[in-house]
Amino acid sequence: MNFKISLIPLVASCIGFASCKNENPVPKPPTYLKTNFPSHKYTKQQSECGYSFDLNQAYKLKNVYDSTQKKTCHKDIDLGPLNGTIHFSFIEMDKPLSIYVNYSNDKVDEHKLKATAIIDKRFVRPNERVFGTFFELQGNVASPFHFYLTDSTSKFVSGVVYFNTVPNYDSLKPSLEYLKTDLLRLIESFKW
Repeated sequence: MNFKISLIPLVASCIGFASCKNENPVPKPPTYLKTNFPSHKYTKQQSECGYSFDLNQAYKLKNVYDSTQKKTCHKDIDLGPLNGTIHFSFIEMDKPLSIYVNYSNDKVDEHKLKATAIIDKRFVRPNERVFGTFFELQGNVASPFHFYLTDSTSKFVSGVVYFNTVPNYDSLKPSLEYLKTDLLRLIESFKW
């Protein structure tokens, strides 16, 4: 019995010494998974609405159906591995061009509260009658890219990008850079 009583303090001392280490824990910063994107390969997309553009083969073009009309010229582009969508709208203009441009600009302005920067790039291709602006919204915004294209007389196209995730600019940065390359290719190859 005395042997058991003297063994208890000995075991407790061993456990105490074993758990005492002089190592201080080091906090680690949050990390994000590395994303491997497919290489940029493009195919020409021809719309029944009279326009065409190059689209990354990793994405899928879908018609958006309307209950009042069997098919419209509004499209969704599923971004596949990027887990997002481009809402792509075509409009035959029946009002002055300024109304459509101002509406698109107002949609970009709605993100000013969250955006840390809004960078715009203008496209002017008079030989193809393609004019427009590409907006890159930096920061934790709901839609990081907006663009519109027009022939300046009768046709207007706009696009808005949405990801199916909570906006976190730092973690989305690699996806945004990859997508930006594809969006610029879409705009530069766009033809009526």
